[in-house]
Amino acid sequence: MDLGIEIAGIKMKNPVMSASGCFGYGEEYSAFYNLEEMGALVVKGTTLEPREGNLPPRIAETPAGILNAVGLQNPGIDYVIKKELPALKGAGTPVIINIAGNLEEEYLELAKILDPLEEVQGLEVNISCPNVKQGGMAFGTDEKAAGSLVKAIRSVTSKPLIVKLSPNVTDIRGMALAVEKEGADAISLVNTFLGMAIDIHRKKPVLGNLVGGLSGPAIKPLSLRMVWQVSQEVKVPVIGMGGIMTAEDALEFIMAGARAVAVGTANFVNPYSIPEIVKGIRKFMEEHDYEDLSPLVGAAWKGV
Repeated sequence: MDLGIEIAGIKMKNPVMSASGCFGYGEEYSAFYNLEEMGALVVKGTTLEPREGNLPPRIAETPAGILNAVGLQNPGIDYVIKKELPALKGAGTPVIINIAGNLEEEYLELAKILDPLEEVQGLEVNISCPNVKQGGMAFGTDEKAAGSLVKAIRSVTSKPLIVKLSPNVTDIRGMALAVEKEGADAISLVNTFLGMAIDIHRKKPVLGNLVGGLSGPAIKPLSLRMVWQVSQEVKVPVIGMGGIMTAEDALEFIMAGARAVAVGTANFVNPYSIPEIVKGIRKFMEEHDYEDLSPLVGAAWKGV
């Protein structure tokens, strides 16, 4: 039985990755299991300069997930290269850096810096950050801005580009097609849904940022629908995420058309989530006599 897959030239032992922002830089979870058990390690969103993030409170639990308004807190690309990447050289799994910025120039500089580094197998482009030159509009909610950004990044790096889409749009298919056209090698979806919570005793929003991103089981049906839609429109591989807690959840995303899946919030509930999901997928394949994942990818819409 072969759980191996390839995403944009990145060879993975299995289809289960970490979701950016929920796995730090890997060291936090290496104490629980061997990172070689992962399909790929997608590190925390990284910017050119260090960021302290938003004012607290930044996390709020919801009935079926969490709201977060961390604000891309990270130590900056220089620190990551000097302090974090060396520790991942022996991880035994592909390392993908999630890059983010406010301006196109910041993304381009990050891509240029990371391009020559052999220990980085790919870039995940977070296009949910504000674009000041577009009047505060997010790259991730404007097809033209998203396509233009991806085209520019594609021109300065030979690394595989995985573009992470925001779900806070009217037509996710249009966004996916726009970034595919301009050079995306793969598409990951979805990022968190915009939400909020109010403390009725203080009569104020719970989060210091007022609003935050909703993740966890609550968003799974919405995320699954978007993966279903996009995977039938684009030719590049789709990485599905959003509320995956179990192997059964992961298999739903694969059958909806995802070539791989990313696990996020589940890591906070159970640090062993990723290896347990890998084992669950393997068990399902054994029970149903699947030799590889190919027949399962998009199985739910093939012939519908």
